[in-house]
Amino acid sequence: MEVLAFPCNQFGMQEPGSNEEIKQFACTKFKAEFPIFDKVDVNGPFTAPVYQFLKSSSGGFFGDLIKWNFEKFLVDKNGKVVERYPPTTSPFQIEVRVIDL
Repeated sequence: MEVLAFPCNQFGMQEPGSNEEIKQFACTKFKAEFPIFDKVDVNGPFTAPVYQFLKSSSGGFFGDLIKWNFEKFLVDKNGKVVERYPPTTSPFQIEVRVIDL
């Protein structure tokens, strides 16, 4: 299992820092031990390709819109989007689902 983080500043300006500042903050305050990529857009005309793929592959209630930071996608080892989770879902809630893959 691998967790990948893509910071985004499109929601309430929650990620105003530089890419390096964001990584430093996540690693020191939250002890993040997973890859933290550069900031991306997840909505709008400059949506990062990874989010274009994730949104188009997951469908569901949310459709083609990321509503807030910390939305999560579970992708299997073959690159198929298995599930999409709202920001309120804890990573620990997803862990059970990961074991089933």
